[in-house]
Amino acid sequence: GGLGGGGGVPDDLAVKVRAALRAGADVFVRLAGDADVGVRRAAPEALVRFLDRPARVLALFRERITVERDDRVLLALAEGLGLFARRHLPAGDAHAARAVDLLAALSAPPHGPGLRLAALGQLAQCAPELLPADLAPTVVRLLRDRSGQRGCERLAQDGPGADTLAGRLRRLRPSDEEGSRLLRTLHSALGGRVADRVALLCGQLTSPDPLDRCNAVWMSAGLFREWRADVAEPVALIGAQLGAEEGWLHDAAVAVLVELFELALPAADHLHALVACRPELRVRHGERGAPTLGGPLKALARAGDARATPVLAEVLAGPVVPHDLGLVIPHLGRAAAPLAPALRRRLARVPLDGPDTHERAVPLLSALTALGDAESVPSVLRLLRGIPDGLRLRDAVTGAAVRALGALGSAAHEAIPDLRGLLETDCAVAAADALWSVTSEAGAVVPVLLRKLTDGGRGRYGPSAAADVLGRLGPTAARSALPALRRMTGSGEASERVAAACAVWRITGEPEQDQVLPVLRAAWAEHPHTRTTIAGCVAALGPTGAPLHDLLRAELTSPRRHRADSGGCDSHDIHEDEGLLRVCRGALAREGGG
Repeated sequence: GGLGGGGGVPDDLAVKVRAALRAGADVFVRLAGDADVGVRRAAPEALVRFLDRPARVLALFRERITVERDDRVLLALAEGLGLFARRHLPAGDAHAARAVDLLAALSAPPHGPGLRLAALGQLAQCAPELLPADLAPTVVRLLRDRSGQRGCERLAQDGPGADTLAGRLRRLRPSDEEGSRLLRTLHSALGGRVADRVALLCGQLTSPDPLDRCNAVWMSAGLFREWRADVAEPVALIGAQLGAEEGWLHDAAVAVLVELFELALPAADHLHALVACRPELRVRHGERGAPTLGGPLKALARAGDARATPVLAEVLAGPVVPHDLGLVIPHLGRAAAPLAPALRRRLARVPLDGPDTHERAVPLLSALTALGDAESVPSVLRLLRGIPDGLRLRDAVTGAAVRALGALGSAAHEAIPDLRGLLETDCAVAAADALWSVTSEAGAVVPVLLRKLTDGGRGRYGPSAAADVLGRLGPTAARSALPALRRMTGSGEASERVAAACAVWRITGEPEQDQVLPVLRAAWAEHPHTRTTIAGCVAALGPTGAPLHDLLRAELTSPRRHRADSGGCDSHDIHEDEGLLRVCRGALAREGGG
């Protein structure tokens, strides 16, 4: 909440606190020159927020900048000036313009590199037009000058007699919170100036100082999650950090690359070299829980690099096989086909009633589904028929097994009685979908799906999933579902309305102006998580999807990722956004709509 900002305090109390602080704000004038450095660092923000005499505040800042010798306090003064300017600029206050002029002066010689970086970060927030034209080279040069100074200070700290616990901890995992804050402030203020930010990151990632490079790795994650851009160069430079001597820098690079999926391809050579020469990194053994696939190998496989396949084969043949290995197989496509026999054998050995049956079976089923492995049918049926009623997450295992069978189509004809037997269970939607895939018989599945449109299930078991299947059945098989689907477009959650509208459009072949198109346009704008579903529907419709091609074109020109404003941070956001872009490009390319 900041000084006097409330921070969870009841509103009436926060108002009283702020009033009291303003009434006694003159004390902050004295504290700005206090002997204690920590007090002097806190004073600038308090002065700006609570002393309602802007001329006095600005004069005091000028005075303190002239006499202050502690670099940390000078940075606080620069940040205070930026806050002062942002508070007074909207009113056209002349004092704000003077604060901006002072920041511009601080951003130039003869001031030190740390202070200049702080001033540039504040200018980027309140007067970006005053930033230098060669911003990235200027910032990189200042960063390296600052790092050189900091290196000399570290040598002095680690000199004779520095073998203390604090000194040893500092050497084990050093940090530069101040430098990180300076660059984060600048990156945040630059916002959508992506070209400048990419150039700046590349400069940071080639710094001689490993701390600067580590800070850049973490900052790159923020850029990649929010903005669409050509990031091949910074990704390759992040890959180069995998060979660093510093373990903490290596770990940071792996953590970022794992979230990039296909965008990590420019780092694939570095990832492959790492997993090839350091087998101990292929499996991660945590202090608690089952082993998981090591980050470098996971990143390589998620990038779709075929060189992951023989390494995964070695892991599958080893003594410890992570349960989550199967989850990366779909990203490798047909390059993972040689792994099918080993995956099949592992599925055949999964205990039917173990405490970790779900964790072991579902990733393997996901992998075999992606590979379309017809020879896995006996192993899949063993699970489907043998797991007991009381098994933890039984429905999830059953659903994954049913989807694996459905992916095989007529090759899974042996499973027809089992699928029919599931039409009255919680897995009815998945079973109906698979049964249609195997038999192409609508009579048995449409009544089940119609019932599921209104029974209130969730996710893969609920109305959205049922509507999606009905839409894919097409006009001949699913026309009887149209009245229920049309009702569904007007109620329920956004995902349900969208699924129903898409199904109506696919069944009728008509973009109904009064019902379907308004639902889809509203959801696209108000619920970005529905965009991939809508784009997929438009793509499946071919020329009939043209009434929404404008949405797809606009998406392809938008610089921001479609879930950037959704709050939170999901490790799959980048991958899902890239998937949306692929669907949009494919739909427009097929119809000449691009």
